[in-house]
Amino acid sequence: MALAVVPKMTRPDGPPRRRGHADVVDPERQAALRRRHRREALAAYGFLTPWILGLLLIVIGPMIASLVLSFTRYELIGSPEFVGLENYERMFTEDPRWWKSVRVTLAYTALSVPLVLTFSLLLAVFLNRGIRGLALYRTLFYVPSLLGGSVAIALLWIQVFGSDGLVNAVLGVFGVDSTRSWIGNPSTALVTLVALNVWTFGSSMVIFLAGLRQIPQSYYEAAALDGASRWRQFRSITFPSLSPVIFFNTLLTIINSLQSFTPAYVISGGTGAPADSLLVYTVYLYQRGFTNFQMGYASAMAWALLAGLAVITAVLFWSARFWVFYGEDA
Repeated sequence: MALAVVPKMTRPDGPPRRRGHADVVDPERQAALRRRHRREALAAYGFLTPWILGLLLIVIGPMIASLVLSFTRYELIGSPEFVGLENYERMFTEDPRWWKSVRVTLAYTALSVPLVLTFSLLLAVFLNRGIRGLALYRTLFYVPSLLGGSVAIALLWIQVFGSDGLVNAVLGVFGVDSTRSWIGNPSTALVTLVALNVWTFGSSMVIFLAGLRQIPQSYYEAAALDGASRWRQFRSITFPSLSPVIFFNTLLTIINSLQSFTPAYVISGGTGAPADSLLVYTVYLYQRGFTNFQMGYASAMAWALLAGLAVITAVLFWSARFWVFYGEDA
């Protein structure tokens, strides 16, 4: 006689419960949990309070105040006088030095940004080959980026490119008798400022080096087996894989160049000399605001700079779709 196997029936909503057992909610435990969550939230807000106050009082507050002042005539003495768009109109149509500062700043950015990115990328590729003492070299190359924006380095740069400076001394070794002041000459002053910016390539190099370390070596080994040259490996492997890092460094370098202030101010003595060849945008903004005390006009200049940075950033993000590759697209 065959025995039928009857499957064990189970409740669809889980294992059967014991009869007579009811779910009991402990109100004291729930109240304790609520008090604990409240204490944790208060502690979190307590730690965030200094940051929130700093954001409101140091960043957002002054930004709103400067936006309001940009529509006024305010010279620190007396009350601001509302003038509408007069500051912006005068900036674009009646101030040739403003246009001069824009041209100098754009020329400075156009020269320094490609040089900084190229030099830092090439050096990162070289250091990525596994040389001995990598940590030491990485530290030594990074130090100038910490000092490049300081007053001391700007003063040192005056001595290096002065008439009796290091550059002329080196040229004299090769038989070139030069007594010119490279900083005092309008045709070469901006080049010395670019050289100072290129000298501070360390931060970009470290970021590039970190990105190169993330590229699998198996890509290069497979390409080498297929007979690809080093240039082909760089063009087909390194650049696509590193393009997000290149985009990041490009954006940061452009923003830093457009906002550069301390080296140009110190080297030119705060005037943009010689012949306004070092009159970068921020130096002219400083002159208007803190030398001529035209705070309304200086505020309008600051917001014009912010608008320019926003446009350049938007264009850069738009162009990224054509040359920046992420994930499986690389």
